[in-house]
Amino acid sequence: MKLWIGGAIFVAILMGITWMMAGGDIGANDTMGSLAMLGALATAVIAIFVSIKYVRQIQEEKAGGELADENWDGIGEYKNELPMGWAVLFLATTVWAVWYYLVGYPLNAYSQIGEYNEEVAIHDASFADKHANLDAQTLVKMGESVFIVQCSQCHGLAADGIDGKAANLNKRIEEKSVRHAIVNGANNLGYAAPMPDRNGLFNMNTGALITDAEIATVSKYVANGMKGAGEDVFQGTCAACHGSDGKGMEFVAPSIADFNPELVATVLKHGKKGVIGAMPAFDLLNEQQIKAVGAYVTSLSK
Repeated sequence: MKLWIGGAIFVAILMGITWMMAGGDIGANDTMGSLAMLGALATAVIAIFVSIKYVRQIQEEKAGGELADENWDGIGEYKNELPMGWAVLFLATTVWAVWYYLVGYPLNAYSQIGEYNEEVAIHDASFADKHANLDAQTLVKMGESVFIVQCSQCHGLAADGIDGKAANLNKRIEEKSVRHAIVNGANNLGYAAPMPDRNGLFNMNTGALITDAEIATVSKYVANGMKGAGEDVFQGTCAACHGSDGKGMEFVAPSIADFNPELVATVLKHGKKGVIGAMPAFDLLNEQQIKAVGAYVTSLSK
């Protein structure tokens, strides 16, 4: 009797808590509130029934049946079949979960996150339409504003990389960055395939893998704006993907001769790994903001 009384009190408390969490007002058309109350009631009743049944079984019954052949340190286990009640409850819970997922709370139901995403999409579309035909100077100014808010924390207000903590965007690339990419390879940045590491780079002029001396020479050549010693190594090893002028090939490899807005946009969308560390992708920027940042960054090295 005490167990049943305690169970009734538990049910009443759980239902009261559910009622308060639902706002204390569940109308006839409040499907979710009604489902919450029904779920709380079912959970409480099942829990009480199972608890009382097995508490009494523990108090009154003794284990029995056929022991399994296996034992551990002399401790055996009975060959007990799965209780029918457990099997039925498991099946019923599975059926209810599928129904709830597909019907009780369908994927197209209202949600605050969904409403927020819809509003953001509408705002982005309006923003893009409003600023679709900006002249080059205005686009650079917009990019500078976005850069100050989103990028300057790492790259600095002057885009100089804050003493090596991030890439210096006032120049296309540094010698150590080129060397790191050649030795370690580079992430694909949205291109069809990533750049291989040094074990996959052959100098077609010599027919052999690129050497340490060639890496040093071509790294200095690229960082120096495609000038000086190292052109032969570049043409034999790098030009096949980056082009003979180093300005890249569409869908294959980026420009390593100079900045272009497409390269900046690709880095913003996909992130980048380099000698300094990893730069995350900026998913919060819309297409027009990315275009503006690209225009601003490419203007710095001109």
